[in-house]
Formats: sequence, C-alpha cells, structure tokens
Amino acid sequence: MSGGGSSAPGRFADYFVICGLDTETGLEPDELSGENFEQTPLRRTFKSKVLARYPENVEWNPFDQDAVGMLCMPKGLAFKTQSDSRDPQFHSFIITREDGSRTFGFSLTFYEEVTSKQICSAMQTLYHMHNAEYDILHIPPTNDKDSCSSIEDCNGTSVSKLQRFNSYDISRDTLYVSKCICLITPMSFMKACKKVLEQLHQAVTSPQPPPLPLESYIYNILYEVPLPPAGRSLKFSGVYGPIICQRPSTSELPLFDFPVKEVFELLGVENVVQLFTCALLEFQILLYSQHYQRLMTVAETITALMFPFQWQHVYVPILPASLLHFLDAPVPYLMGLHSNGLDDRCKLELPQEANLCFVDVDNHFIELPEDLPQFPNKLEFIQEISEILMAFGIPPEGNLHCSESASKMKNLRACDIVSDKRNGNIAGSPLNSYELLKENETIARLQALVKRTGVTQDIPSNLLFLDLKVQCDEEEFRVYQLNIQIREIFANRFTQMFADYEVFVIQPSQDKESWFTNREQMQNFDKASFLSDQPEPYLPFLSRFLETQMFASFIDNKIMCHDEDDKDPILRVFDFRVDKIRLLNVRTPTLRTSMYQKCTTIDEAAIELRLIKIDHTAVHPHLLDMKIGQGKYELGFFPKLQSDVLSIGPASNKWTKRNAPAQWRRKDRQKQHTEHLRLDNDQREKYIQEARNLGSTIRQPKLSNLSPSVIAQTNWKFVEGLLKECRNKTKRMLVEKMGREAVELGHGEVNITGVEENTLIASLCDLLERIWSHGLQVKQVTNGVLLDSERRKSDASPAMSPLRISLIQDMRHIQNIGEIKTDVGKARAWVRLSMEKKLLSRHLKQLLSDLELTKKLYKRYAFLRCDDEKEQFLYHLLSFNAVDYFCFTNVFTTILIPYHILIVPSKKLGGSMFTANPWICISGELGETGVLQIPRNILEMTFECQNLGKLTTVQIGHDNSGLYAKWLVEYVMVRNEITGHTYKFPCGRWLGKGMDDGSLERILVGELLTSHTEADERQCRTPPLQQSPSMIRRFVTISPNNKPKLNTGQIQEAIGEAVNGIVKHFHKPEKERGSLTLLLCGESGLVSALEQVFQHGFKSPRLFKNVFIWDFLEKAQTYYETLDQNEIVPEENWQTRARSFCRFVTAINNTPRNIGKDGKFQMLVCLGARDHLLHHWIALLADCPITAQMYEDIALIKDHTLVNSLIRVLQTLQEFNITLEASLVKGIDI
Repeated sequence: MSGGGSSAPGRFADYFVICGLDTETGLEPDELSGENFEQTPLRRTFKSKVLARYPENVEWNPFDQDAVGMLCMPKGLAFKTQSDSRDPQFHSFIITREDGSRTFGFSLTFYEEVTSKQICSAMQTLYHMHNAEYDILHIPPTNDKDSCSSIEDCNGTSVSKLQRFNSYDISRDTLYVSKCICLITPMSFMKACKKVLEQLHQAVTSPQPPPLPLESYIYNILYEVPLPPAGRSLKFSGVYGPIICQRPSTSELPLFDFPVKEVFELLGVENVVQLFTCALLEFQILLYSQHYQRLMTVAETITALMFPFQWQHVYVPILPASLLHFLDAPVPYLMGLHSNGLDDRCKLELPQEANLCFVDVDNHFIELPEDLPQFPNKLEFIQEISEILMAFGIPPEGNLHCSESASKMKNLRACDIVSDKRNGNIAGSPLNSYELLKENETIARLQALVKRTGVTQDIPSNLLFLDLKVQCDEEEFRVYQLNIQIREIFANRFTQMFADYEVFVIQPSQDKESWFTNREQMQNFDKASFLSDQPEPYLPFLSRFLETQMFASFIDNKIMCHDEDDKDPILRVFDFRVDKIRLLNVRTPTLRTSMYQKCTTIDEAAIELRLIKIDHTAVHPHLLDMKIGQGKYELGFFPKLQSDVLSIGPASNKWTKRNAPAQWRRKDRQKQHTEHLRLDNDQREKYIQEARNLGSTIRQPKLSNLSPSVIAQTNWKFVEGLLKECRNKTKRMLVEKMGREAVELGHGEVNITGVEENTLIASLCDLLERIWSHGLQVKQVTNGVLLDSERRKSDASPAMSPLRISLIQDMRHIQNIGEIKTDVGKARAWVRLSMEKKLLSRHLKQLLSDLELTKKLYKRYAFLRCDDEKEQFLYHLLSFNAVDYFCFTNVFTTILIPYHILIVPSKKLGGSMFTANPWICISGELGETGVLQIPRNILEMTFECQNLGKLTTVQIGHDNSGLYAKWLVEYVMVRNEITGHTYKFPCGRWLGKGMDDGSLERILVGELLTSHTEADERQCRTPPLQQSPSMIRRFVTISPNNKPKLNTGQIQEAIGEAVNGIVKHFHKPEKERGSLTLLLCGESGLVSALEQVFQHGFKSPRLFKNVFIWDFLEKAQTYYETLDQNEIVPEENWQTRARSFCRFVTAINNTPRNIGKDGKFQMLVCLGARDHLLHHWIALLADCPITAQMYEDIALIKDHTLVNSLIRVLQTLQEFNITLEASLVKGIDI
C-alpha cells in the first residue's frame, strides 16, 4: 500500500510508466544479469530505461525509478526477429519500502519494430564479432541450418547449435525490441489493471485508431478514476469496454485479486499445503518459474492464505537478475527466481538447502526443508480443499497440462496419507468424495464434459451462475467465488486453532513507552500453557509456529489495540470470527479436541451484490485540451505521449471534492497501524521503526543499481541481524532452561515443556546453519563445511587418548550413527551433542581458528569472517555451559552407545585374591542392560547397548564360587563414551557370604559427576575419601561403633531434607525432574535418613558379631505373627498395619536375590514409600516390645514426641504417586 499520509487522494493509479530502449544511449549490455557473452547477441540482455512517467512525481508515493525499471523488465531488454514469437506478456510486481509499506505495479511487455538505423547496425556488428570469435575458438561449425531451425530456445552453452540459429542479417531481417507499459497503484486490483493495459496495447496494434487519443484514457485512469471505497464496486471505461473492480468491506477478508485456482492447478493441493506450512514456519522459500506472473501469483496467494498472520521478512516475488547475490541472505525470505526454461535445478547454486523450500512452479515439483512438521489435521484439511476444487472442476492433484513437465508430477496417494498415523491424522478417515472421484471412470468422463460445458459438477445452488445481471463474465465471477471459498477454509483453520488465543496473551504491566523499550525481553504470550491445552498431534507444528516472527507481531498488534476502534482491520475481522466460533462451540478454554471442524461460513453474497449493482461509475474518458497534430496514431508503435497534458491533474477533481471525508477516505495499512496507537507523531514513528526492526533488519533489497558499497552495507546489516538473533536466542533458551529460579528473578515464563525445548534447540540449529552458510563461496551444507575442516585437521593429530576433548571424535561418533541419513541431520545431531557436552562454543572456535580454510570457503563479507561478531557469537554460545542439556541423549533414544565401566575394589583388602565370577547390570531412565558377566580379574571394560538415557542404578554381584568369594568394592564408574557423561556409584561394602551383611549383590545409586571431578578421576583411580561420604557410612562394618554418631536433631534434619527433596521433585514439571531413585537411595536420601533413625541408640550385644537393623525388623515380624496366631488382637487398625508389615518383610526375605540385610532394609523403605505405609510402620515399631529389648532408653525410636514428628513428616509423602525403578524391586511382586 502506498506509504503516504492523509494527503493521498483516493486515486485508482498513481503513475503510468513506459520502459524500453533508449535510442539516445544505444545498446548497453546488462552485465548484472549474467550469462551474457557466450550467448548470441539476440539472446543477450541489455539495459532498459524508464522512458517516461506520468505524472513526474506524487508526494504520497515518491517514484522509485530504479525499482520500477528493474521490476517492469526484470531481465532487461530483449531483441527478436520476425521469425520469433512476439506475444505480449503481462506480469504484476510489488515494491516494498523500508517501512514495510507496499506499492503495486502491473506491466505489459510487447515488441516494437526497431526504427533506429544505429541500433540495427550495432546489432549487426555484434553478430560479426560473435561469429568471428566463435570461429577462432571452435572447430568450424556445421552449416546444416535445418537441423537447428526447429530449436525454439537453445541453451547458450551449446554454441554449435546456436551458431547460425537466430542470427540477424540487417538486409534480410526485421529487428524487434521489447517495450513495456506499466501502472503503479496503491492497491492491488490485478484484473482491472490487466484489462486497462491490454486495451491500451490493443489500441496501438489494431488497424483502426482508437475512438480518442491514448492520452485521454491514460489521463482518465490517473486522475478521474477513484479507488472504490471499502465494500463498494466501481465501473470505469477502458479503450474498448467497461472495467469493473470491487473492494471488500472492513468485515470481509482483505482485498486479494489473484486467481487461487491457478496455484492449485500448477502445484496440486498437497504441495500447496506443504508450501503453506513452510511459509508459516518462516523457512526460506524460493519459487522458480519461467513466467513472472506465476511467481507473483504463487507468492501473493500463499501470503494471502496466511490470514490473520502476515509475512514479516524479505518478500521479493520477482528477484531481478542483478540481485541474485541476495539468495545468500541468512534470513527467512520468500523470493521468486526467473528460470530461462533451460537450466536444470541442479545447476542452481543455492544457499543452505537444509532450510530451503524450493518450488519449481512450472514442473509441479517442490523440495521441502528437513524435518518439516505436519500441518495440524493435514489430511482432513486437504480433503476439505479438494472437495471445493472439484466442485469447480479442478483436479486436486493439479492440472498437468498447465505445468511444463508432467513426468515430474508426484501423485498424492490418499492411502499413503491415511496410513501415516504420525501426522495427527486418524487412520482410515473418510477420503470418500476425493478418492471416488479420482477412481471412478464415469465420474471422470462427467468431469471432462463438465469442463467443456462449464457447468459445475454437483451443481450446488451457491455455485450456479447467477442470471446475467452480474456485470462481469462467468469465468471471472467463478474465480471470485473459488477465491473466497478457498480463503475461508484456510482462515477457518486458524480461527479454530486459535479460538482461545486471547486468554493466553500476556498484557504488559508497564506503560506503552517502557513496553516498547523492553519489547525484546518481554514475553507476550503464555506459550507453555497454550501448548499444554493442545491435542498431542498439533504440538510439533504449533510449538514451532509460536516461535515465529509473524506470530510475535500478531500478538504485539493485539496488545497494542485495546478497544474495537483501535484495532488493525485484519485483527478486527479475525477477532470477530473467533468470537462467533466461541459462541457456536461454547467451549471452555481448557477443553481441546483434535476433531476437525469444517468451514461453514462461506459468504459470497456481498460479492454478488456488488457485481449485480455497481455502486459507482467513474467519469468517461474525454477529449483533452491538446495541441493540434498531437496524439497521432501510428500502427504498431506506442506513441510518445504528450507530457504537458498528462503531468498535471484537474484543478478541482469532482471525485475528491464530493466524497472526500466519508467514502473516499482511504486508510492504508501503515496509517491504520499508527493511528490506532493514539500517540503523538514522534512516538508513532518510533513505534513503527521498532516494530519493523524486531523481525528482520531488511524487508527488501534496495532495488538500485548496486555498487559494491551497497552490497557490503546490505551484508553488514545481515551480520548485525544474525548477531542480534543469536543474542536473543541464547538468552531465551537460558531463561527457559533455568525454569523456576529464573521466574523468581523475574525473567520470563514459568516452565518449558519438552516439546518446547526441542523447538528452541531446532531453531538454534537453524540459526547456526544460516550463519554457517552466509557468504559461502561454493554452496554446501553446514556439515559439509564442518567435515571438510575435520579432514584437514585429522591428518595432523596423533591418536587421541580416551575422551580427550576432541572435535573430530565427536564428528566420527555422529557419522557412525546409521539412523541419521542426511548431512543436515548429522550437523544438527553434532550441535546437540556438543551442547550436551558443553563444548559447542569451544568446538566452533576450533573450527573457525583455521583461517586458511575460512578464507578458502567464505567470501570476505561472510559473518564468519567478521572477527568481532564471530567472537561475540562464540561468547553467547558459551553461556549455554551454565545449564545442563540432555538434548542429544533424550532425542536419539534408539542409537547404540558404547559405555565404559570401571570397578574399583579396595586395594588393601585382598581384591587380587578374589575367585568368584562377578556380574553387573546398569539401569537408566530409558532401559537397562540386563546382566553382563565380567571376566574374572578384569576391572575395566567397554560394551555397547541401546541408549539407556541418564543412568540411575548399578546392580553388582558375584556367584560366590571358588575359595575366596569375598569382594570389597569401593565404587563403580560408568561413562557414556559419546556424550562423556560419567556417573559414579559409591559402594564401600563387602560382597560375600559371612562378610558384612552377607550380601552377594548390591544396588548402587549413581550421580552424574561434574566435569572437574571427572578430570581428577583420571589422574588418580582411587578418589579421596571426602568425595564419597557413603564410603564412610557404609564402610567395612567390623564394628558398628565406627559409624559416625548423629544426635537426634541432626537425624530429624536429615529426614526433613530427604522428604523435602521428594516433595520438590513432584512439584517440578515432569521434564525437569531429576532421578527419584537418587532421592530415595542416594547419599542423603530417605533410606539413609531412616537408617540413622533406627541406628540411634541401637544395642550391640557382642563385640565381634554385627547386628543389623534387618535383624530387629525380623524379630518384630516374628512377634507380630505370634500375636496374630494367638489372636491377641488389639484394635482393628493396628492389626491391618501389623499384617501389611509382616507380609512385606516375608516377601523380601523370600526373594531369590542375595541382596544382604542392608539391601533388604532399602527395599522395605522403598516399597513402604511407594505404598504410603512408612508412617504406619514407624508407629507400629515404636510400640513394639522388641524395641524395648534392642534399644537403649535414649534411642529416638523410644521418644514419643520425636516419633510423632517423624510420622507427621512422612505423612506428607502420601499425596505423591511414587514409581520405583525396576532394579530396586527386582524379584518381588507385591
């Protein structure tokens, strides 16, 4: 839309422009368009000029000569001879200004005979030079003219064929050159503008001169035809017939005048939905076609279907040849690239293809970026669109006759989609009408008949053509109908998905001014809560969509407008629809369903009414006050127009006078954007700039003849933008990861779900890929670059010692993972691995330290060659080391991982004489290894098994064979050889009959070591004692007296902390919880605390015989069982407790495992916690006569006050559902 202020009158068109060959300056080759000199001169491109424009300038829409010149004739001038086809070509284009406002252009390119003798002889000279050069460079050519004459359009490189083809002989041939007439308008009335230009062109090519001089028609369209007001239609006169345009009202979907039908015919419904998904997730999108108008139609359709969201990034549907370097841009973009119809896709050197969606429009072919999530309810959505398309006689798979190569067509097979359950589609859902219509021959024949006769298929009443009162032809009216129906289906998807979005908008607590200032740090939408309400299949798509710039801008817009009058029109229409849906569904914000709701509100009545009863008719063209002899007609030539009559409009335009305030008041989007803020002008300006800068630094390349300095400046903006994005992403990820602590410090949202963490890491990978491929000399994927530097480094480095920090080793690990098939997948896995190992910044620094390689691979302006920015970028990445990510372990759950085990027995006590056969079993959050036999006397081994996740417990034991079956194990270490995570499992106990508590196996609970302890570990295999307090607590129990004695206060504190740890665990979001096993059986866990309770005041009768807590519990069990048999029954409640206690003790004693007395105690505590029985048992034991015998008077268990407080603390565990790890309760089924 035009970016002007209130002064912009409501004119239909701002400028009429003529572009073409400037005979004064002659032929100037257009080097920027590339591929020039090996081409024959007729195939080369030459610079075109803006020859004239009327009026010279208008204040509300300053004329941009470079942009208009480039976009009217994006390929420059083209020359042809009488033997070439010279049909006129229409295309539209768009100019986006720096502030994001838009102007639309419509141009018709046709061919005129060259009358200038100089130009013709220049062309002849170029041919002589070309042929002479060719004869020197190549073998003499064949003169077989016929063999080439059939070639319509040859590739410039196969010169032998081109040699004599398409040559130009001044004495024999007529030379034609392209010329273009163009309208620049504030709104996109494509159909009307096309008719205006076609009728003007017809006027100069028809044998009869037009009724009036051309100036009259051009003057009329520039100054006398107004814009139709919102919700009205307008009729004005072209050279040969009336032209009608109509504009939707403020309560309808915004103006859109391109035929959606064409996009579905070119691409097919499946491809359109995939392309639409890419656009919503802000991937880079490159459209590729021989036809400029197709590029424009596809781009405009995709962005229009996004309603209520708006594309926020670089948008250049037609990329002029001189701006090809812009494909390097490391930002999301939607661009259209012109193909010459000869080069294959593989010849295109494109940037980071991992994030690129490449759409070959002419060949019905689309290449999708890696890991694209499915659009929610994709199958039902496609079906709903297909039904509408078929009602209009358009096959859902696209019309192959309108695409260049039918062979590339990929058929959409419904059965494939139905069986694909991952994408949120219910298998076997009905595809009936779509399928039947494709399969059934009778219907296929009917369809063909329908197409010929133009009657609709199932003739729904709303599609029957109205009687001929509608003032446009039938075909055009059906285009309007189809457009509105398809757009409504797309809009309905968003109104359904975001029906409750307002509930989750976070209104700023401070005033507008400070909100603008801190906008980047603010959270404007409660993403976690919104996602937690969504059906599971929607999450992969939605969690990524909520991170996009378009969604952020949409919510910002919502926050900015408080009342109805303030609202951005798009938002007003959307909110109105959302309210309607909520009334219909009356659903609560929390009840979500993935039930597909079809679009029911398609309203075409407004369009029909506007077309039946035209609201306004413009002034007819009339004779102007021209000098005699001006405006003369010459067949086949567009005349030189009289600028004196066209450059100034009428002194008093009755249109603007009559209707100024109400009907013709036109708010362009920019104005609406600012007016609703009710701020003064400076603040308004500031807000607009802020809002624009948030998303991307550049909306559109400056369309000027590019000097190196302009290109450098553009690239500098990209570098700054990438750095800013990196800063924001790292900050956001850290805040999310730190979770609650961060929230308490006032940084952002309450929690982050696993889906969201994955999304954030995926978007970080995406950013790294963009940084890596910015300014690459030869395009290759990130991983290719990484691997190249790896090869250069690996030659020099010696054999690596185990788990030295090694970039190359990490890359090799990733390359060995068979499940990852693509380079991009490998690069992303490598990023995840490096983040988990806290080496991302370090590895990238090492990669980038090879300056020779960087120079070889990157252009001077590339991000990775800007030293300061590179340093800051690595510094931002370094901040990830502050938090623990398990983004590799948790994502690649099925891969094989080598684990390294080290068992450290006590050196002092005869470990070397040990004769039994040891075994070990390791468990983690994702699974366990099963029993692994350890060869005798081997204390270190590596084995491979499927990813176990974070490790939790190790069971270690032996078979008690041989003469000396006693083993004192100090601790076990297990290391994941890929991620380097090392876990330590302290033991400090004997395994052997008659030693310690007689255990042959123990369950050890491990903790992840931080990296510095890992380093100490390597130098000295036996760790210092204070690193493993459990060794003291559970060391060789030669006499229980050597255990550290705690007083009752310390014991109570330990119990409190252990229980508190478990309570906190359950209050965390599920994804943030650590290991529950550690809280139960670890160093200061519940088992250890209760052990202290029972050891306090425990009598030890003999010097050399150990008595264990389990001995006491067994005696208590015997006591209760005899009571039960003698039927001395105290109260009912008490009896139930006693029975449950006896049942558990008996079951544990009967287990086939040799877990020893302390192991049995641990098992009892765990089961008691699981079944919420611990506090009952404590009460039971405190009253038991056995306690009086086995405990001294000072014992905690005899102090009623202390026991009651202990019971109260343990009761808090009742509300939690404690699930025990399998290794803790193996061999027991209670």
